[in-house]
Amino acid sequence: MSIWKKPISLQALQDAQANTAASHLGIEITEIGPDFLRGRVPVDARTKQPFGLLHGGVSVVLAESLGSMGAYHACPEGHHAVGLEINANHIRSATSGWVTGTARAVHVGRTTQVWQIDLVNDAGELTCTSRLTMAILAPR
Repeated sequence: MSIWKKPISLQALQDAQANTAASHLGIEITEIGPDFLRGRVPVDARTKQPFGLLHGGVSVVLAESLGSMGAYHACPEGHHAVGLEINANHIRSATSGWVTGTARAVHVGRTTQVWQIDLVNDAGELTCTSRLTMAILAPR
């Protein structure tokens, strides 16, 4: 059963990222499932820190981007979602290729949502796990 309450498509998600931090970092949305969103970020000159590893902040940008898009589309028409809190545990480094994130709702409530976002490298190894709490704002 789908959790999406607003129309959602890969093209619309990509279009919404134009001229944002996500687009500047090369983040791509790759898949929409009935209860998840998936996207990826390249590990390249835009996203590495000085020691050649994917910057931890970029992992958080990917996680928050996926969770925020998911939360927005999982709330009723006219409602908006804004971030309240995010945390991230960096498990393993990535030095090349892509890091792919999968965001799944843990809780979809009337006023808050909680999303779990797991990031993996090209070998499928966990690089980061993140938890995002979103506030759901009713129309004014």
